[in-house]
Amino acid sequence: MPTALTACIDALPSLLMGAVSTVGMLLLAMALGFVLGVPLSVAQVYGPRPLRWLAGTYVWFFRGVPILVQLYLFYFGLFALLGLNLSEFVSAAAVLGLTSSAYQSQIFRGSIQGLHAGQLKAARALGMTDRQAIASIILPQALRLSIPGWSNEYSILLKDTAVAFVIGVTEIMARTRFAASRTYEHFALYILAGVLYFVLTAVGVRLLRRLEKRVRIPGYAQQGSLV
Repeated sequence: MPTALTACIDALPSLLMGAVSTVGMLLLAMALGFVLGVPLSVAQVYGPRPLRWLAGTYVWFFRGVPILVQLYLFYFGLFALLGLNLSEFVSAAAVLGLTSSAYQSQIFRGSIQGLHAGQLKAARALGMTDRQAIASIILPQALRLSIPGWSNEYSILLKDTAVAFVIGVTEIMARTRFAASRTYEHFALYILAGVLYFVLTAVGVRLLRRLEKRVRIPGYAQQGSLV
């Protein structure tokens, strides 16, 4: 049996365990990004000017600073200064989630602004407060329309998890590097890692497309306008 194939077969169980770590980190980051991204988007569209400025500054920072720099900045700097004794896994998921929230907020903001402005006025005319109208009318539509963009964010964030090994997270790339340094079959092992990332991307995007079809609003175009 060729040496490269043997190395891949021997390393596969370890890489699959790394894939579990990668998926767990990805799901935590996506969830945190969603929880923070929704209020950030609402603040940018409907908030007063100071709140819009704060939200915009947050988005500007996390979209402007590379993930690698943020991992070092938070794990070795801010988390330590705050006295937070977080594991490498949790730290990486938190940093990825904070970054994702900035990108997700722009996805949600675009969907909100794509809805007809008259809906909020109509809700006010019916006696609803802005908060009630946003929570009951605007967001349910906007979140449905955001799923294609959210699917894209899933793919990007999955690839961003590959840099988490720099702070010691034993995900796919960390285990691939270890196996490659031990067997010297770098080319074959990194191809195997790429295949794992491709499979995870394809499965996640497919599930999100199924979700999009399931929650699609009948009679609505992708932009949120009636057809």
